[in-house]
Amino acid sequence: MKTKQIEKVIKPGKAHFVGDGFRVHGFIPAAITMERMDPFLVFDYNATYNFPASEIPKGGGVHPHRGFETVTLAYKGRVEHGDSSGGGGVIAEGDVQWMTAASGILHKEFHETEWSKTGGDFQMVQLWVNLPSKYKMTAPKYQALANASIPKVELDGGLGTVEVVAGAYQEIAGAASTFTPVHLYNGKLKQGGRMDFALPEHFNTAVLVLEGQVTINGEPIPTDHFVLFKNEGTDIHIEADSDALVLVLSGEPINEPIAAYGPFVMNTEEELKQAFRDFQTGKFGHLAD
Repeated sequence: MKTKQIEKVIKPGKAHFVGDGFRVHGFIPAAITMERMDPFLVFDYNATYNFPASEIPKGGGVHPHRGFETVTLAYKGRVEHGDSSGGGGVIAEGDVQWMTAASGILHKEFHETEWSKTGGDFQMVQLWVNLPSKYKMTAPKYQALANASIPKVELDGGLGTVEVVAGAYQEIAGAASTFTPVHLYNGKLKQGGRMDFALPEHFNTAVLVLEGQVTINGEPIPTDHFVLFKNEGTDIHIEADSDALVLVLSGEPINEPIAAYGPFVMNTEEELKQAFRDFQTGKFGHLAD
């Protein structure tokens, strides 16, 4: 087997707010194009940020999506979600929300009401995962993945745990159901802990270091940096130089045209226009703000 080579290490750019509740650094498509990271369309990282107490929860009001899935991973803080398909609930620390917008959905996300009243450190990742054309107009659905339901693999020497959100790690299947092959892991490593695994050569693969510092395939990577791998080789070795938290994402490219505008991702411009028409005529349902 051959080591998967690092293509580039990307430091976080200037943060911006999504709504008033998510202060994010954009890695996809800001630093890496959607086509290069297919099937991952967007990667927004809310690095640890302290929100003051607020009686009015901060967040993002009702807005539409069509043609893809949103995945929210909560590390610190709590978020309330609601959508027009009836999905929703509270995403607490360690939980994952996997929302399939598909044919069209309205949703909203705010800091959880009681958490908002005290405020505190907030750390999240949101991914957009594309859908193949044959699934873009399927019915919306919602997967609420509580941390207790996410399979975990103990690392050698008790030096950490890998949470298998999607795909498989060492033949342990993840919690989420996906439309195309996607691997998503949270590696929680104590100093000296190691993750050693292989991913298909042609899959688009990256790692985000959320806490601590690690060495990946021999290269030291600091906190909040994003590592993009070349599409050659299979083996990845991550060693924690201090207690660390890493997110690994890898997916098989869909290799279809991407037509993206605002909250919609389709295959053609005409499909985008139809998405706007359907939204404007109420075909995405109703959701109170």
